[in-house]
Amino acid sequence: MAVNLISAAQQLLTPEVIAKIASFLGMDQSTAQKAAVAAIPTILASLSDLVGTPAGANQLSKLLSQQQGNNPIDLLHSSGAPGLAQMGSSMLSGLLGGRTMDTMGQAIGNFAGTGDAGGKSLLAVVGPLVLGMLGRQQRDAGVDANGLASLLRSQKDQFMAAIPSGLGDQLSALGLIDQTRSGMATAAATGSRIAGASGATAASQAAIAAGRTQWPYWLVALAILGGFAFLYALQRPTEQTVAQSTTATRPSTATVGMAPADLTVDGVNLANQVNSSLGTLKAQLPTITDEASAQAAMPKINDAISQLDGITARAAKLSPEARRALAKLIVAAAPAINEMCDKVSATPAGTIAKPVIDNLRAKLDELAKV
Repeated sequence: MAVNLISAAQQLLTPEVIAKIASFLGMDQSTAQKAAVAAIPTILASLSDLVGTPAGANQLSKLLSQQQGNNPIDLLHSSGAPGLAQMGSSMLSGLLGGRTMDTMGQAIGNFAGTGDAGGKSLLAVVGPLVLGMLGRQQRDAGVDANGLASLLRSQKDQFMAAIPSGLGDQLSALGLIDQTRSGMATAAATGSRIAGASGATAASQAAIAAGRTQWPYWLVALAILGGFAFLYALQRPTEQTVAQSTTATRPSTATVGMAPADLTVDGVNLANQVNSSLGTLKAQLPTITDEASAQAAMPKINDAISQLDGITARAAKLSPEARRALAKLIVAAAPAINEMCDKVSATPAGTIAKPVIDNLRAKLDELAKV
């Protein structure tokens, strides 16, 4: 019996893993759990669509084979969530496209209440866990790209059913999933049953006519016409029902979500740069408790600030719409970062860290107004 991929992935979300994710994203563990559990079927559903073509199936299989020996859980323990997120962002962007990943992350962030940046960062952390699980399942089963594709496609309905309704509605509006598939299949099946019933009824009428060869021709003709009239009366309400059913399952196109603005400048995705910088800050700021820990964390924090400087410089080349989208990323993440900065200021290392903290706040304020 094929393994349940959702269950296999969710087993990786141990309390320790959730705690690391929550610490990295600067959120409580219950929110991290909610977002991570929702992200798993979302990622699997997207991958099941990807492997619908031979090229997509080969692309996924090749990536999984390249990651053989790299256990995401081990990476989480050794490098922490930031290292895992960096790997996950690269892997998912390569498979699904950076724009799709950004949009998906925004939807998850809105659903879980983590904000756009939080949703994207969480997706980047959970992605490698899901892909690592798939790679292990592929190796254990000894299947090739086609076998892996069959496994994913066979559980597509389970993936869709496991996506929370609030998140599923957002993903559907954004064009990332198709929630009308089962309704359309039902309508098609109903149509097939009607066609079969019509054929059977017509055959029955023909048999009756053939069995009455001794009747006068005019009586045979009346019998046949009566049969057709009965068939028409019987079938017409059913056709109307099918038409109504098909109409009822047709998705509304009045509220289609807009894809996020393109934040790529000079070949650099600024959204990914922002997430990387924020991830570093969220990983390093909580470690500062005294002068020694401050000295250890400051180099990485300064690197993140330098990266924010680069983002600010490139942001000038963005369109007005894209600049607004970039500003929203910063505004969504700023409260959590500022709270961490306040905690650092309240520690014995507050005096040493103050120049760096003030510089960081200024950079975030500047980016929030681009």
